[in-house]
Amino acid sequence: MSYIPAMLDADLKGKVVLVRMDHNVVKKGKIKDPMRIDATIPTLLHIFKKGAMPILMSHVGRPYDKQTKKITISELESVEPIVEYLCNKLQLKAEIPSMRAGDAFGISDLSLLGDAVKKMKSGDCDFVYLPNTRWFKGEEAKDDSADVFAKELASYADAYINDAFGSWQAHASTYHICNYLPSYAGLLMQKEIGNLDKVFAPKRPLVAVVAGSKFDTKIGPLSSLIRNADHLILGGVIYNAYLAAKYGLNVSGLSEEDVAAARKFIQDSGDDAAKIVELPYVVLCDSIEERKEDNWDVYHIEELRQWDQSDPIGYILDAAPESFEQEAICKIFKAAGTIFVNAVMGFTALFPEGSMAMYRLIDENPLAQKLFGGGDTIQDFGTYLPGIFAKAQNNPLYYFFTGGGAILSAIESGSAQGMKPVQALIKE
Repeated sequence: MSYIPAMLDADLKGKVVLVRMDHNVVKKGKIKDPMRIDATIPTLLHIFKKGAMPILMSHVGRPYDKQTKKITISELESVEPIVEYLCNKLQLKAEIPSMRAGDAFGISDLSLLGDAVKKMKSGDCDFVYLPNTRWFKGEEAKDDSADVFAKELASYADAYINDAFGSWQAHASTYHICNYLPSYAGLLMQKEIGNLDKVFAPKRPLVAVVAGSKFDTKIGPLSSLIRNADHLILGGVIYNAYLAAKYGLNVSGLSEEDVAAARKFIQDSGDDAAKIVELPYVVLCDSIEERKEDNWDVYHIEELRQWDQSDPIGYILDAAPESFEQEAICKIFKAAGTIFVNAVMGFTALFPEGSMAMYRLIDENPLAQKLFGGGDTIQDFGTYLPGIFAKAQNNPLYYFFTGGGAILSAIESGSAQGMKPVQALIKE
């Protein structure tokens, strides 16, 4: 019988442990939201409790250019703000090895990591934090250099813990590393997988809400969700593409590829397409640059269908709050047993009202399991509804995932074990 080894069952006393975390919260050199860092602190404290010495790792930003295969090393994508936050919060001392890239293809000399580990063993620091993993040659490689990096990295440790549920891609520090060290799931990883099971085996009815900026990237998870969910609600560009495909609306900003993908999704869904809950009122705006009193209004979809579609009608930038006041839609949310949300309803930088109306409606259901995923989703919830969000964080019926893309990847594959980094942990 297959299983995922848990860090709590591992003998880590006196051992150096590589710990992959998802601390990708730095934007332009500053921490945007520490939620992902805070979520991993229990794992770090348990490692100390077990008498182990941790080397923490995370990626930050996207310094790797897939076209040129070159890596840009910038202080704006450094782990230093993360380390400073952890040290201040936990009153600990850390060491970041001062590694430098030998060329434009990233850091390849890890020898300074050995010096940092010696400092940790001698008590000169409490933990080591590796520089941005995406600065290293081989981290995102598709060739043998991924294994070269993973093998050398493993040579400085005795065990590996993956606590980075949000880092779902098969990179050297999340996947290849498991070939060279005894590997375990961290506390957060186990928690995320357990809550993801509530999407796969939900309390019925299941209402799923998904949005995104491109339809074609969401077809896989949407196709899985529409089979499993009782109701599917779309938002953002995904909903715009759906409206264009179904009703022929000529919405500004939509690509032909998105509309074609939406059309195919509707056709392939067959009878399940009836599960899509249409939000009847939308916000139409002349611009995506600014919001003014006279450049937007709320319209019913049926009204827009009567317009001349020979030219674009404008940008649909939100599902209007009026949609979430409709009796039929209120009934769906209030009767739900499980609500899964991986979405903001629109372009919240200009129009956050639709998303906030939906979140308020979700909160009015006192019995449903409420599962939220995606950084933008959670950040906007906390920004625009701080009171409800604060209470939700202490409500066992709410759960906030640390990785939106990871959830959709798992949903597409039909199981958390379909994610490559999780597969690498599985033992028979």
